[in-house]
Amino acid sequence: PRYRPDWASLDARPLPAWYDRAKVGVFVHWGVFSVPAWGSEWFWWHWQGQHDAAYESFVRRRFPPGTTYAEFAPRFTAYDFQPRQWAQLFQRAGARYVVLTTKHHEGFTNWGSPVSWNWNSVDTGPHRDLVGELGEALRESNLRYGLYHSLMEWFNPLYLADKQNDFKTQSFVLKKTMPELYDLVLKYKPDLIWSDGDWEAPDSYWNSTSFLAWLYNDSPVKDTVVVNDRWGRGCSCRHGGFYNCADKFRPGTLPQHKWEMCSSLDRLSWGYRSNMSLPEVMDEMSMIEELVQTVSLGGNYLLNVGPTKEGVIVPIFQERLLALGRWLDTNGEAIYESQPWRVQMENTTDTVWYTSKGPVVFAIFLLWPRDNVLHLSSPIASPGTQVTLLGFAGTLEWQIQPGAGMLITLPCLLPSPLPPQPGWVVKLEGVK
Repeated sequence: PRYRPDWASLDARPLPAWYDRAKVGVFVHWGVFSVPAWGSEWFWWHWQGQHDAAYESFVRRRFPPGTTYAEFAPRFTAYDFQPRQWAQLFQRAGARYVVLTTKHHEGFTNWGSPVSWNWNSVDTGPHRDLVGELGEALRESNLRYGLYHSLMEWFNPLYLADKQNDFKTQSFVLKKTMPELYDLVLKYKPDLIWSDGDWEAPDSYWNSTSFLAWLYNDSPVKDTVVVNDRWGRGCSCRHGGFYNCADKFRPGTLPQHKWEMCSSLDRLSWGYRSNMSLPEVMDEMSMIEELVQTVSLGGNYLLNVGPTKEGVIVPIFQERLLALGRWLDTNGEAIYESQPWRVQMENTTDTVWYTSKGPVVFAIFLLWPRDNVLHLSSPIASPGTQVTLLGFAGTLEWQIQPGAGMLITLPCLLPSPLPPQPGWVVKLEGVK
């Protein structure tokens, strides 16, 4: 069927199946904001939109008087950017898709946008097509490629003029936003478009529905592309493909609609900060916990890193991503291509979560029980029930718990000086 440029028609499009099956993605925030590398990726706005005193004094201390934001662009060098290494890292992290910022709210584009003269990565800074290079490397590694794109630009004169006119005029959309979106789709054929920067104006200003109708009907990716829900004021959590709802969104109960939780390894920022400290970096336990809770509730988990201006993903981020990958190497069977079960969380505790695949149920427990006996009250066992621990050979002994549920005897963990991994999975076959 052809989709009409209205939400009733667009929202009826089935979500391409690859996205729900993928479950795990990596988000990359990279741009001119990686040059001051301080505060957050909203640096320019805090500094010159809000005149935040801390940002003003940072610039005074570090840069010559009269420095403008535009002068940071030549220092965005990407000297050490090796797209193949990035792709290998993301693959080892267990990601099935990667989303790169092609343009944040600062307006600088990470490809040679034909309508962003001299404010793009080909004309200045790296003098490279960052979007294209990463895309090529990801596809070699069989990873899906998503493009983040901000609809608005804080200080673009065309945008400010439209805003002044209460968004009754559309110069910015017609001359900047839409040409760039069409260019990105035709040039890079993305698997996913992660829209943002929509909240000040209605979707009618952005021409979102006509763009999406073209995307779903006539674009080169019409059958595979997935989009999120940020297409205009009031669209979030209501319209589009999968729902983001809000950054770091946690629904609490099982949503009716496919959704995604985006989270960042740096708890305080999405872009790289040179003064980030260790306690501000998410630890392995928090990361696994977020992943497990998200997937149990039917969501995808998109975990963000901010590379440096040279294009380095700092070692602490690499270490966390590899830890995630190791966990998924053992336990991925309970994550990838799984579905929410009839119960998402053990009712007596928030440390046991469930997923399922056909008749198989996975119970993911985040804390190892003291007595090596796992109590599960939700599954209903039968004489033929089989229990295994992922990553461990052989079946486990279990018995029916008086009242309801099961008692599963876990193998004894050898004492070790290292803290145990966060999260284990028992696979239950033949339960209801």
